[in-house]
Amino acid sequence: MKVKIGVSNRHVHLSKNDFNVLFPNTLMNKVKDLSQKGEYVSDLFVSIKTNKGVLSKVRVVGPLRDKTQVEVSKTDAYFLGINPPVRMSGDLENSEDVILISNNSELLVENSCILAHRHIHMSTNDAIKLGYKSGDIVKVKIFGERGGVYDNVEIKTKDSYSLELHLDTDEANAMGVRNGDEVEFYGSEEL
Repeated sequence: MKVKIGVSNRHVHLSKNDFNVLFPNTLMNKVKDLSQKGEYVSDLFVSIKTNKGVLSKVRVVGPLRDKTQVEVSKTDAYFLGINPPVRMSGDLENSEDVILISNNSELLVENSCILAHRHIHMSTNDAIKLGYKSGDIVKVKIFGERGGVYDNVEIKTKDSYSLELHLDTDEANAMGVRNGDEVEFYGSEEL
C-alpha cells in the first residue's frame, strides 16, 4: 500500500507551564496547519542548548501539551553532544535533558529530548480496513537511486489521523526522499 511521507525537522512541543516561562504574556499564533488534524506550525522559536552546543531557531509546534518534548535528529544530537533515545512521542522517561532559550528566559527541561521513532499515522477506520492496530510494526520500501527498506516502523492510530509516514531529516536524506513523496509499506513479514 502507498503512503505519503512527512519529513519532520527538529522541533519543540511545549507544556503550558514551560510556555509561560519561555513566552510570558505571549500568544502562540498558527502559521500553518500540519498534516495531522489539530497540530500546527507556530510563529515562535527557541534555541536548544547543551554543554556542547546550541541549535538556534528551532520551531515551536502547537498545540501545547502536558509535557515538553524536544525532537531532534541524530545529526543534531551529535552536534549537541547528547544521546537521546529513539522513542515514540510522549515516551520521555529517561530521555535527555536540554536547556531551552527564548528571548525572555532560559529553562532546563529534564527528560524531554528524543529521536522520534519512525511511524505511520493512520485513522482508526483505515487501520481496521487494512488489518492494523496501534503498535503494529511494518516495513517501508523506498524505491529510487538511494532506496532501501526501513524496518521497525510503528503504526499509530487515532480517529483524526491522516495516512502519513513520519521520518526525521536524517532518515529522509539517507533514502533521498522529501515531503509529499510516496512509498510502499508492508506487514513485517511481507518483505
